[in-house]
Amino acid sequence: MEWGGASEILPFRQFVLKVHSRCDLACDHCYVYEHADQSWRGRPKMMSSDTIIRTAERIAEHVRRHDLKQIVVVMHGGEPLLAGPDVLAEVATELRGRISESCDVDLRIHTNGILLDDRFCDTFAAQGITVGVSLDGDRVANDRHRRYANGRSSYPQAVRAVERLRRRPELYAGLLCTIDVANDPIAVYEALVALRPPRIDFLLPHATWDAPPPRPSATAYADWLITIFDRWEADGRPVAVRLFDSIIATTWGGASLTEAIGLEPSTLIVIETDGSYELVDSLKVVHDGAPATGHHVANESLDEVAAHPGVRARQGGLESLAAACRTCPVVTSCGGGLYTHRYRSGSFDNPSVFCADLFKLIVHVREGKTVRAHALPYDAIDAIAGGFGEARDVGLLMESQQSLRRALIVAVRAKAAGESAWDLLTRVEEDHPELLDAVLAHPYIRVWAIGCLEGGGRPAYLANVAAAAAARAGLDARLQVEVVDGCVHLPTVGTLARVPGDAAATLVIEKGRVRLDGQAATWHPVRHLTSGGFSVLLEDSDPYRDCHQWRPLPRLSDAEAALWEESFDQAWQLIERDFPSYATGLGAGLTTIVPLTAAGSGRDVSSAARHAFGAVATALPPDPATFALLIIHEFQHVKLGAVLDMFDLYDETDRRLFHAPWREDLRPLEGLLQGTYAHLAVTDFWRTRRHIDPEPARSHFAHWRVQTAEAIETLAESKALTPLGERFVSRMRDSIAPWLDEEISEAAGAVRAGG
Repeated sequence: MEWGGASEILPFRQFVLKVHSRCDLACDHCYVYEHADQSWRGRPKMMSSDTIIRTAERIAEHVRRHDLKQIVVVMHGGEPLLAGPDVLAEVATELRGRISESCDVDLRIHTNGILLDDRFCDTFAAQGITVGVSLDGDRVANDRHRRYANGRSSYPQAVRAVERLRRRPELYAGLLCTIDVANDPIAVYEALVALRPPRIDFLLPHATWDAPPPRPSATAYADWLITIFDRWEADGRPVAVRLFDSIIATTWGGASLTEAIGLEPSTLIVIETDGSYELVDSLKVVHDGAPATGHHVANESLDEVAAHPGVRARQGGLESLAAACRTCPVVTSCGGGLYTHRYRSGSFDNPSVFCADLFKLIVHVREGKTVRAHALPYDAIDAIAGGFGEARDVGLLMESQQSLRRALIVAVRAKAAGESAWDLLTRVEEDHPELLDAVLAHPYIRVWAIGCLEGGGRPAYLANVAAAAAARAGLDARLQVEVVDGCVHLPTVGTLARVPGDAAATLVIEKGRVRLDGQAATWHPVRHLTSGGFSVLLEDSDPYRDCHQWRPLPRLSDAEAALWEESFDQAWQLIERDFPSYATGLGAGLTTIVPLTAAGSGRDVSSAARHAFGAVATALPPDPATFALLIIHEFQHVKLGAVLDMFDLYDETDRRLFHAPWREDLRPLEGLLQGTYAHLAVTDFWRTRRHIDPEPARSHFAHWRVQTAEAIETLAESKALTPLGERFVSRMRDSIAPWLDEEISEAAGAVRAGG
């Protein structure tokens, strides 16, 4: 059921059971005991059997009524282990015994770990309960707050509990760390990662505008988390981090994994030791009685609780947020922050007290290498590293690039004036997401977006991108678009040329057709180069294509375009016939050809731009074989650039320069890696051409295999490669090794023939 009107409810899917209301530690940052709400004093220490049974009945009733297929139940406190293993087993038994097997009951317990022993672990194993342990980092960090009442450290006992769970990995759910910016973030991170948790939760301390958190600087919490995020990224994400993973997921439309951020409606309810239903218990920091609902398991069903205004207030999504939040460019990730953290003087209609921190953190994550969220299996990495890559392998690279472009579009939105373009993009996304993907897949969208974020681009071009998507989707629209050099360019659609003015124009889209409002202009639809069933865009109009080593040609005449069509058709047939190991990857990832000028170069001209995945730029080659070579060569750079967006193959802080056999100047490590990888394909091209056109193919093959092999060894001996980089270069070596042996075999054959 979707919650749409006042008469409907959204069922609960997360239940926090306060099985024990006291604790064996005296943590001075605890929201249960140290803040405004002190209702714990009047509640029983432990949930009784009657309350356990009635709670299980209410949850089972709710599951049946809404046909829920999965719920999460967390045993909490206080300190839940104080209830003892028998009571905890009773809770699990009652729940599983009353809830249909058609519903998966995910049972968890959150504990400080002090009392955890083998008896508890055996109980949890028997009942299918996983364990999360609260630990704030290394001993210095943990001792800052998590102490016994007499001031004694709890760190040794907590670590002992975690080590016990590491020996029972089926029980180990992860670690929960409350942030204190006085602690060293790297020391905290390293201490937690050393304990090999399946997941880490970094939790902002509970605070409100009336009782703000300690703040040594305006974005102290963001800075603390960013330090960890950057290290986590550099380490290759050795452990799941719920906050970071949630930002990454929500960046491209996924769901948040935590109630702390995101726009998903809350489906959580708390049941206290006395059977009282309470709202999210972080509200205890707001005022005395803030979490109370006035309802009890003995009297009200969970459906009745779900209709409570306090529950509804956390389910309103975007429309329930403060005005400043609704227009914020990162709201789809932030979601206004945790509901509790918005409180100020009787109202929750405010941004989070951590607003500045969340904004800075989310922007940092979005502008970083968030594309790492996409997986690239080792067999795909190995195939690409060897110089090749099938359609599936290149398709994975394309998916990661699409996510990156979407993240960049979101970041640019913050710089673009007005909301009409964004609203139009949202309409296309809702009705025709595949068409929006087709526009965003255009290589020079990323070039434009990065230029905007680096301060040199024009954010107003977002309207042109939106207009292109709307035109492809057949939506009607009217909006201001950017005019560049007398043209309005709509990526992947076409260009209105000879537009009066040099800044902006009003574009009208009606049933997929575009025109200027009250102005005459010449329409040039995009053109394609086609061979058989394969087609690429002939891009001779995009204003952001001028990012290559050589200047792009202006729009081609029809006669010139026909020459390109004929040459491409012949080159592609040659690739499919003679180089099938490259054809499938090219077919999956090559989307665009950009004509370049060759004036004054005196040689074949081609280029690939680091941020233009899918595009190869070239001057019109003299023959189909040269065209095929240039496409294969430049697409190597395209593939490797996408891999480098996903993974660190080398130490980016290494500023040394290295010799590349094919250049007189020394090259930085990435330049050497790019050149070597591209020449791996060049070597293979001439290796194959020996059997088709022996001269000059044999001499070219002999030349390039030696130079490429030498460059591979330079990379391998650089001591600057990451472990994955070493694997990548090793696969390059594996590809060229048999080609070097061919030289020996051919020489021996020549001797035998001569003898």
